[in-house]
Amino acid sequence: MAESEPEKKPATEDTEPKPEAESAPESAKGSPLSGTRGWLLLAAVVVGAGLLVFASGKHLQDIGKVGENLVKATKSTGKATIGGPFELTDHNGKTVTDKTFAGKYTLVYFGYTYCPDVCPTGLTEMSNTLDILGPDAEKIVPIFISVDPARDTPEQLREYASYFHPRLVGMSGTPEQVAAVAKAYRVYFAKVESKDPDADPDDYSVDHSAVTYLMDPDGEFAQHFSHGTDAETMAKRIKEILNP
Repeated sequence: MAESEPEKKPATEDTEPKPEAESAPESAKGSPLSGTRGWLLLAAVVVGAGLLVFASGKHLQDIGKVGENLVKATKSTGKATIGGPFELTDHNGKTVTDKTFAGKYTLVYFGYTYCPDVCPTGLTEMSNTLDILGPDAEKIVPIFISVDPARDTPEQLREYASYFHPRLVGMSGTPEQVAAVAKAYRVYFAKVESKDPDADPDDYSVDHSAVTYLMDPDGEFAQHFSHGTDAETMAKRIKEILNP
């Protein structure tokens, strides 16, 4: 997507694995919380311009394979094979597992706090969706899982989550734990090193899927929402699922 230049400037690409495979290249770096209000407004502007880049399909082949695998698995089992057991650490430093949220719907989004525009857009739509749902939102736990455990500490996640929704739970873990939960949710992510030989070791971005998953109280897949789905559409579909 379009470039955003806080303090540092890595190239970032956020991608969404769905049947109509798309990729979302973008670049940015720096503290994700410096001037966050203005930063979020800027993200709304760059999203429009970034759609041209988003459609370019730089990683179309790789993301297409992710989507194809999901379709094949769904056909073979009769249901979407998304989700499963996991163990992570939340933004308060507490160990959480899939059992922690048993009995509640969960709205799950994967990303990272240094993401310049795709993640802020996705999390803002999630927050707006919960607001639209009103009392029904109490049946849902919103979750943000970081695929950048090296930089996204519990403290970082706690502050970041506070800018979107008061009930948003930020989670990450060891590289192995993150890889396991990403595999369970069929989420693609890959670290992209800076091409600058003199760059700081932390000057990197992360390509990742941009899908929001609704999981039911038993931890089973209920619905997914593609990147760009607006809050009104999400809320309408979730209401239909919560109140059949």
